[in-house]
Amino acid sequence: MPERNLGMERYAHSIEQAQTLACALGQPVGAAEALVTPIVQSTTFTRSGTHDGAEHQYSRVSNPTVSALESALARLEGAAGAVAFATGLAAETALLLALVRAGDRVVCGRSVYGGTTRLLREILEPLGVEAVFVDASNPEAIDALVDERTRVVFVETPANPTLELTDVRAAALSAGRVGAALVVDNTFLTSVIQRPLGLGADASVYSTTKFIEGHSAAPGGAVVSSDEALLERVRRVRKSTGAIQTPLHAWLTLQGIKTLPLRIARQSRTAAALARELVGLPGLKRVVHPALEGFGQERLACEQHLGGLHGAVVTIELDEEACDVRAFLGALRLCRLAEHVGSVESLVTHPATMTHADVPAGQRRAAGLSDGLVRVSVGLESTSAIAEDLTRALAVSRVGGGGRRTSCAPALGGGAV
Repeated sequence: MPERNLGMERYAHSIEQAQTLACALGQPVGAAEALVTPIVQSTTFTRSGTHDGAEHQYSRVSNPTVSALESALARLEGAAGAVAFATGLAAETALLLALVRAGDRVVCGRSVYGGTTRLLREILEPLGVEAVFVDASNPEAIDALVDERTRVVFVETPANPTLELTDVRAAALSAGRVGAALVVDNTFLTSVIQRPLGLGADASVYSTTKFIEGHSAAPGGAVVSSDEALLERVRRVRKSTGAIQTPLHAWLTLQGIKTLPLRIARQSRTAAALARELVGLPGLKRVVHPALEGFGQERLACEQHLGGLHGAVVTIELDEEACDVRAFLGALRLCRLAEHVGSVESLVTHPATMTHADVPAGQRRAAGLSDGLVRVSVGLESTSAIAEDLTRALAVSRVGGGGRRTSCAPALGGGAV
């Protein structure tokens, strides 16, 4: 891996600068060109000869619309390049396949997206890749597990769904000590609020399906890096596995990027205000958001997050002795129950039976992911409207107020999608 840049000179920027850049990404520079990036819906491209070196030859390998999205993602993060995929998990899979072999070790945060845990445990471990899970909010714990066999340190910060933060600089130093790659899942914040590469990470990985696209219309994923050799290996895996994003979904994602800075800034401010309104409500054991006093990692949040913003996800934990979680979820009217995050609509997810159902129960409990934990992805509605919906549903769910004290896990069922 190339020498990491752990300084801050390339890290600071403003939401206004990000929005100005987002509006210009993918736009034409000459006369009589389409204002909106075209969808090139073609599987193949003609060539002048067998050795003409054309940029695009077959859409499983590259496509003009997909390349436009990759350029936009790289420029938004100040990176050398990006590789776009059909989904976020496809991006993670390709990145890990590019980095690890049988006998290698992956040190992974214990509170990450459930599909990441499933990929490591059910797909890579049978192929001989050891996966060890760690409290990634503890730099010493990460450093203690990094050994000479470690090839990847994989963290998600803020963690999904507990919102614990990882000190990216410290993790980069631990990974660099043995020549391992630090990969940061930056889906929750995007490069508008956090730039892992500027903090020393080797690659950022995204489910662009979430905040980047923002309208629940196009699945996608991306690997962003300034390591050209790593990017080339990832492209090779994508070519060999056929996991490239479709032109239509790339085009939809490009349209989402144009408003990404405005959306995520507004949603983050609403989330912070909502978290403050929810604190102390009867039936809630705790409310978690980095903007809250008592979060415990306020200093790190201010150092790593840009523009005084801390993301649009609020995590709440219901008191299971006082509330029925099923009744709470069923009583919501404005917020939609869905296995998703980052949309313009406010969404509520029950991780234990939805996104993290495939995570072993012991690992869920160790990460603080109880059956009462609920993840709220704040949309573009008003703070008061979201708070009113959650407060009313909470009142309905309270035992004696319409709810019944029952276990929600068997009823909701499902798996990490």
